Amino acid sequence: MKEYKFYGWEKADIKDESGLTPRDYYDILSSIWCADTCAPRMRNEWSAGNPTFGQCSITAFLMQDIFGGKVYGILRPGGNYHCFNEAGGCVFDLTSEQFGDEVLDYSDCTEQFREVHLAKEEKRMRYEYLRGELMKRRGGY
Repeated sequence: MKEYKFYGWEKADIKDESGLTPRDYYDILSSIWCADTCAPRMRNEWSAGNPTFGQCSITAFLMQDIFGGKVYGILRPGGNYHCFNEAGGCVFDLTSEQFGDEVLDYSDCTEQFREVHLAKEEKRMRYEYLRGELMKRRGGY
């Protein structure tokens, strides 16, 4: 099995209706994440060498669309939340690589809600773009 670096990859065996796992979606999203999908406040630091940088909330809510479950957030310095997924007994964070060797604490985190995150026009637009590109590559989901 290919070794991934995102948090929870080893146990991310939940499958969507077509049999794809979070690992499969990571592979697909790796060809979609770009500066345009990165949070605007972080764009100057985005690079192809760190494609998950600034992608957490839109990616987590997209994975919630596919796998259900809940999106949680880890409070970061500066008051922002880093979002990740819990679905079907799996906890996974497709964008954890952006933190390099930093170890994040995934316990006792606050649930995050799309109504709050996607109320921001720019974030909703990035989410819709990411979703649309994923649908093109998947032929819908």
